[in-house]
Amino acid sequence: MVQDLRAILDAAHFAALKHAGQKRKGAAGEPYINHLLEVAELVSWALTSPDPNLVIAALLHDSVEDAGVTADELAQRFSQDVADLVMEVTDDKSLPKAERKRQQILNAPKKSVRAQVIKLADKISNLRSILHSPPVDWDEARKRQYFEWSKQVIAALTQPNPALLAEFERTCRRAEEIHL
Repeated sequence: MVQDLRAILDAAHFAALKHAGQKRKGAAGEPYINHLLEVAELVSWALTSPDPNLVIAALLHDSVEDAGVTADELAQRFSQDVADLVMEVTDDKSLPKAERKRQQILNAPKKSVRAQVIKLADKISNLRSILHSPPVDWDEARKRQYFEWSKQVIAALTQPNPALLAEFERTCRRAEEIHL
């Protein structure tokens, strides 16, 4: 248990270092680590049994895509399981943005149950951010498009975590209440 806590805190520290200087796109410009911590918190909240590697992967889920970390680096520092989970939720940045978004929908049903937990928590965090501190250059139509696309990704998951799915739906209802 103590070893698991140390590993989780090591991952949080690693993520903070790798994403230092990165900010969320929202008007508040909050540090990017806040997103990673929120995703990990959502994952840990939804677990019915301990899974430290899943929480670690949640903390590191954007490290390859956005911070230049390699799968080998993750495997050596954390574990092959963590590296595999991170890679499973990592977009191919060599593809155009529209294709990456399309691929998320197409690949959602192929994700492992654990990767689906991270994917769902990530979408919840992103939607919350759009509700509370949207990117300054996003109009209402762009926000709605992101919500609709996120719904398509989540609808394609084969085994979404029930607690996270309920939170995702609550978040979407909040957007509907404000006519987003």
